[in-house]
Amino acid sequence: MNLATISLGYLRARSLSTVLNVLLLALGVATITLLLLTTSQLEERMQRDARGIDLVVGAKGSPMQIILSSIYHLDVPTGNISWKQAQEVARHRAVKKTIPLALGDNYRGFRIVGTNHDYVAHYGARLAQGELWQAPLDAVLGSEVAATTGLAVGATFAGAHGLGGRAGEHMHDDKPYRVVGVLAPSGTVVDRIVLTDVASLWAVHADQHDIKDVARIAELLSDDEKELTALLVQYATPLAAAMLPRYINQNSDMQAASPAYETARLFNIIGVGVDVLRGFALVLVFAAGLSVFIALYNALNERRYDLAVMRTLGASPARLMLLMLFEGLLLALVGAVLGIVLGHALTELLGFALAQAKQVTVTGWAWVNAELWLVVMALAVGVVAALLPAWRAYRTDVAATLARG
Repeated sequence: MNLATISLGYLRARSLSTVLNVLLLALGVATITLLLLTTSQLEERMQRDARGIDLVVGAKGSPMQIILSSIYHLDVPTGNISWKQAQEVARHRAVKKTIPLALGDNYRGFRIVGTNHDYVAHYGARLAQGELWQAPLDAVLGSEVAATTGLAVGATFAGAHGLGGRAGEHMHDDKPYRVVGVLAPSGTVVDRIVLTDVASLWAVHADQHDIKDVARIAELLSDDEKELTALLVQYATPLAAAMLPRYINQNSDMQAASPAYETARLFNIIGVGVDVLRGFALVLVFAAGLSVFIALYNALNERRYDLAVMRTLGASPARLMLLMLFEGLLLALVGAVLGIVLGHALTELLGFALAQAKQVTVTGWAWVNAELWLVVMALAVGVVAALLPAWRAYRTDVAATLARG
């Protein structure tokens, strides 16, 4: 009989202990896998969404809230800013380009974002159907919006006031949107929003006017009545990073927020919780290693006579040592593989829950190279746990053991 057959037979004979050891190790590996997949995807997604945006200008308040609401569409805005002041920022010599954003409504939990065509171009999004909006109340759907709602080109829908998609929100039934385009999946924030012209949001919320001609809304409203939620800014020169935020904060009612700084601060905050969970997972892995050690050590005491018989039948000390090491490696390998599969399954479930909440999504159908190190770590735990039992098996005193029976 070979090593594999002997080891499998013994582990099968003690199935309860084997299953518990494997599950304990698998839980630790699954937790670390979940953290690796989630943090890597979120970090990559957030960096991709913020790429090319040097500054976000919004109403005074929390800089992080400005970034989360304007770039990632995960929070509520701090307020509105004057269209006139936003135009002054756009004309500043330190500014290369600006992209306006107007928020305030949603459709079934997906945010309706008023902007211009530069926003679509900035994220490299392509049309899957139809065309981009050309007039107020034309709407272009992100791929996730179209897939979830079932809307297609030519369909109409009414937006709801607010950003949460909660029941009982005021509906703007008198000014429905018409779908003119659907975007192809881009892996960016545009996948989960509805895009339209800034003037669409002005028209929908201009309750003080009886607007019949929506196409002329920009002409009918005075400059003081026009508002934006935020302005995405690209610098014209590296020196702008030193002067423009200070200029905006000191000379206007607006606030400048740096996506790079606020995103780094966000991940530092999240990192504390991730480190705690990672530490808990490592404790589980260590406990699994200790459990494997105890199991193999007890198994050695139970099998001393069997091992001595194997020696008399021609098995070398090295072969008995390899037998114990193989059992430790086998338990570790099964636990590692099961843990990685479980970690991917949990990540997919988390991604489904986030998708239902209209948040940044993650997927379990991804791979992180660090998972290979997880397997190596698990195998190392199995080897270390089996070393002492293996060494004792190597040094088995055949005569004394057989004499004791």
